[in-house]
Amino acid sequence: MDIVASAGVVVSVRGAVVDVSFNGQVLPPINTALVVEWDRPEPLVLEVHSHIDPVTVCGIALQATAGLARNTRVRATGAPISVPVGDAILGRLLDVVGTVRDRGPALPSDTPRRGIHNPPPALEDETAATAVFETGIKVIDLLAPLAQGGKAAMFGGAGVGKTVLVMELIHAMVEKYQGISVFAGVGERSREGHELLTEMQGSGVLARTVLVYGQMNEPPGARWRVPLTALTIAEYFRDQKHQNVLLLMDNVFRFVQAGSEVSSLLGRLPSRVGYQPTLATEVASLQERIASVAGAAVTAIQAVYVPADDFTDPAVTAISSHMDSIIMLSRTLAAEGFYPAVDPLASSSMLLDPLVVGEEHYRIAERAREALARFKDLKDIIALLGVEELGANDRLIVKRARRLQRFLSQPFTVTEAFTGTPGRSVRRADTLAGCRAILDGEADNWAESSLYMIGTLDEARQKEAAAVKTEGVS
Repeated sequence: MDIVASAGVVVSVRGAVVDVSFNGQVLPPINTALVVEWDRPEPLVLEVHSHIDPVTVCGIALQATAGLARNTRVRATGAPISVPVGDAILGRLLDVVGTVRDRGPALPSDTPRRGIHNPPPALEDETAATAVFETGIKVIDLLAPLAQGGKAAMFGGAGVGKTVLVMELIHAMVEKYQGISVFAGVGERSREGHELLTEMQGSGVLARTVLVYGQMNEPPGARWRVPLTALTIAEYFRDQKHQNVLLLMDNVFRFVQAGSEVSSLLGRLPSRVGYQPTLATEVASLQERIASVAGAAVTAIQAVYVPADDFTDPAVTAISSHMDSIIMLSRTLAAEGFYPAVDPLASSSMLLDPLVVGEEHYRIAERAREALARFKDLKDIIALLGVEELGANDRLIVKRARRLQRFLSQPFTVTEAFTGTPGRSVRRADTLAGCRAILDGEADNWAESSLYMIGTLDEARQKEAAAVKTEGVS
């Protein structure tokens, strides 16, 4: 019997989980789409999750199921959920099933579509990520360089600046690499989604970006599948258009959380800390598809919420095991006013290797880490006894580490509206030159404030010169 022609009826509804009976017909395959033919204006799409028995399938709803009654007719499509791809969707905002949500014109009827379930590229087709992706953000370029065609994750608790960092990286991609950006808003607040769309329209980067949202107010099925929709769009630009793609996800923890909700609704026994037993498989199936092939790179930057600032959380460790670069955001640094609040000691990158970044970059990064680590060790002694009680060598290290810490702070373009300070993007060579000068003692007699929230070291020199001149006049 033809799968496409088969039709069933709803037999039970448990939130986002809907059981459909196809009595006497061929069951639709797993991961294919079912369309509920109900009387609401909004369509309701289900995805087949499993076959319960010879006549019943279990489906996950991608829209709200409120008002869905038993015996409602359901049509099997026999194909996976497909979403529009290609140039027509650039500058548009889509939902998990590819419907346009920005109140703009409908997409052309000839827009190509692609199923959201695709295998990762074959291992022999994948290319190694060794080129450095310059972000223009000093602390990242120095201590946790990103790979062009690699995967990077930013881990941080609530309110430490993950989303701001992601938005700044979109600017870097569009301005420096002329590539395509695909943004996946997974479990985002509606306010954040609206702010990002408005910000992009104002800054002129929307024309090279696709926004895909499965927001916090949507069912877990939508939040669970929206990363696959964004990834499918990125894969099309990589495979068919041979363009470099920056794939941004905010927030991957919400993807895990949505999978946990679905798992609970399915009645599975929870695993460690209440997570779904399939946690590692779900994360791997998503991350393994993020790959680069010859001629086109997919660079993935993912924000990851850390529940209760617990970096040993199973979801956090499952995600971090797939990353090339790990950027840890620190609540302590954010509280002290250092933005971006990147922890220079906890952050790491596979690319920080003399063979990749060069001997000089590696040496400066190691010297910077050494100074900042020693400063951290001495903080308790300073708090108790004061900096005067330290030896001459330690006092010098503390002086340089404090100046280095301030130099690694930086104003962002996306925060200009709030701070009034124009954003700075700093070339890697200027970052290295500035750090080397500070570690060599050039800024020892400068005021610390001259190095705070600036771009290059030349800017600090000008601030210092202006301050000295003012003091001379007074």
